[in-house]
Order: sequence, then C-alpha cells, then structure tokens
Amino acid sequence: MFVSLALVGGLLAGCSGNGNNSGASGGTEGASGEKAEKKVTLTFWRNSGNDAENSAYDKLVASFMEKYPNIKVEMSPIPYSDYDTKLRTSIASGNPPDIMAIDAPNMASYAHAGALKPLTSYFQADGDLQDIPESTINTYTYNKEIYMSPLTESSIALFYNKKLFEEKGIPLPSKNPEEPWTWDQVLDAAKKINDPGKGIFGIDPAQGFNNAGATAYFKYPIVWQFGGEVMSPDGTTSKGYLDSPETKKALQFFSDLYNTEKVSALEYPPDPFPNGKLGITVDGSWSLSYLTEKFPNFKLGVDYDIAPLPKGTRQAVANGSWALGISAKSKNPDEAWKFVNWVTSAEGQKTYVGITKDIPVRYSAAKEFPELNEYPKNIFVVQDQKFGRSRPITPIFPQMSEAVNKLFEEVTIGKRNIDAAVTDAIQKIDKAYSDLPAK
Repeated sequence: MFVSLALVGGLLAGCSGNGNNSGASGGTEGASGEKAEKKVTLTFWRNSGNDAENSAYDKLVASFMEKYPNIKVEMSPIPYSDYDTKLRTSIASGNPPDIMAIDAPNMASYAHAGALKPLTSYFQADGDLQDIPESTINTYTYNKEIYMSPLTESSIALFYNKKLFEEKGIPLPSKNPEEPWTWDQVLDAAKKINDPGKGIFGIDPAQGFNNAGATAYFKYPIVWQFGGEVMSPDGTTSKGYLDSPETKKALQFFSDLYNTEKVSALEYPPDPFPNGKLGITVDGSWSLSYLTEKFPNFKLGVDYDIAPLPKGTRQAVANGSWALGISAKSKNPDEAWKFVNWVTSAEGQKTYVGITKDIPVRYSAAKEFPELNEYPKNIFVVQDQKFGRSRPITPIFPQMSEAVNKLFEEVTIGKRNIDAAVTDAIQKIDKAYSDLPAK
C-alpha cells in the first residue's frame, strides 16, 4: 500500500492550525493560585533498528521521562519495510504521531505536504545551532525553515587492499581526510591492480547498481566531485544542472570504468573486497564493524586501509541520516520539542553514540569520543563536517532519484548516449515536479 503525499497534503490543508493549542508552560490554576504542570502524553514513531539502536532509544526515553515526569513518551518502533507506508497513512488519516523519525532525503516531501512543524524558532531559542555543521542543518531545511533535528551521521570513504597495492608497487593514499587522491590517481591504481585472469577487479566505485537510494548516497558525490550538480538549489528542476558539462564528465568517467578501462564489473563474487578479489571499493563507516566481525583475519592496517573519498575538482560526500521531526498536528508541540531537543542534544548524542558507535552530528559530541578523532573514523567525521552535502532537497526526491538511478544504468550498462539519456532524465524529473500538487 502506498499513500501519496498529494493525498496527505490535501487532507492537511483542511486541518492547519491545530498544532499550537498548548505550550510548554501550559497548566491549570490550582486552589492555591499556583500553576500545576499538565500531564502530557506524546506518541513517538521510529523505524526499528538493531539491538544497539533500540537500547539507546530506550535509555533516552527513560531518562527523559525521569527528567520530565509530567511528560509520558509512548515510543513505537516499526519495522523499516513498513515504516514509511504506516507513517504516510497515519498522516493522511489525520492521526499522526506527535514525533516522527524521517530519513533526510524524504524530509522535503513531508514538509511540502504540511505534515511537519517548522522547528526554526525552537532551534534559535535553545537548539544550540552553532554546534551543528551548517551543511548538516541545510540538509534538514526546506523553504528556509528547519524541519528536523539530526542525531547521527554516516559516511563513505575509499577502502583499499593494502597488500595488493604493495604487490604492485603503488604508493598508498594519504590518511589525512583533507588530502584525497584524485580520481585519476584512483584509476591508475585500479588499472595496475586489475587482473581479470585471476578474477581480481580494480575498483567498485559506488557499490554496484542497487536501488535509487543507494545511487543517491554513493553516486551523487562523484557528480559533485567533478563539479557537477543534480538539481537546482531550490529543488525545482534538473535543467541546467544534470545536463551541465561537469555532470556529463562525471557520468562519462563512471561509465568508462566499466566499458573503456574495464576495471569495474557489473557483478562481483560475494564479499570481493575482504576475499582479495577487489582492490578498491567505496564503502561506508558501518562496514568497519562488519569486516571486523565477519572477516577477523582481514585486518585494518595490515590487509586493508582507508582514505578519504577521491576528488575531481573538489571534495564532497553525501550527508543526512534519520532525524526527528514534530507533526504539524501535534497538540503538544512545545513538549514534543523538549523531547526532540533532549534526544538530539550533545548529551543525548553522547548517550546514543556511546551505545551504537555511530557518528554524532554535533561537534561537541564528536570531540568526546577519542576514536572519532583518530584514524580511521576521523576520516568519516571530518568529511561530514567539512565536505558534507545534502542530496537534492526536493519534494519529488523519490522520482528524481529513480530517474538519476536509471540514468547511471543506461549510460553504463546500456551504453546509451549520455546526451540522450540526460535529456530523458531531465524530462522525467521536471515532469514529476510540474505534476506536484500545490501546497
């Protein structure tokens, strides 16, 4: 079942103004004339995570209710596969949760539909904005309003097989997050490592061809690194951006890895990197624990190492993860902000990250964990803080992302003419925006 945000927007249009009928200082006068705080129950929906994530949220909810005994938080973890549909259905039916977790790229569609309460004034009052990178705040901003409060980040970097590099006499990349290799250097190394006869491939540049969301996270940075763009800053069109010479150069380079240089493959054997069948891969911070757990004999610093993402003309990495927003229909938005601010504050992030081992968004929280300020995790942290960029902030993100995913497939797998493929992608994206119901 899919509930469109066009339907959500239509239903919300007749329900606006219901979100501000109580404040944090609300209460009732007692016989003595003293103001007694009212009892409030907040509903909080989030996608259910792994055991560590669930434990971290349990601890944060419990500590919040201990601090604010008059506010009860009813948390509902919902399986990831069902979450978005259930959330959209609850909004369309007029019964959304007070607080909701939303993945960063989907924020604009919810905000455009009027489903989220702007948080800008709350942040300005006590959200400690200066503790969050500006590029991160921009990721949760739509039409000049902040709509969500971020908790953690993830990031991607260049993973390379150290032994294969040494066997081929290839100098090792710098571990300094601000001294990346160029893509030309990466290609040169991949060509030297590539050995089809032995089943060894040079590079997987962007985790193959998965769903559109993976395309956005892994492939858009390549476009940015070559100086290109995907959409206009206001998220309304791809014309003049996806068809720029810089973007086309990035697409050509990506396609050439497979079709001209032949250092990348459309299919790889299982776990090619730790099994010595892949010299270079672009992978996420989450893979460190996976490699440690599943391949204990494939050791960081001995068998493989990590370097910052390559650049063409500039450094860039996609930012944005799951964050917390407040329903536009919440009857207790001020109390909801108290909870959101509690969870995503520096102390909240330290509690959460101390359990999950994720990367906190706030500068101050990141400084509290020595491992985040040392190799290899400092690479992910510094990239996010200094070179992070939001994926296009647009209410048609799913349609846009699908069109760009198809574009990468057509020029690489289908070997289609780049100009023709780009023109079709722009038409799909711009039509999706023109079909968007007015707010």
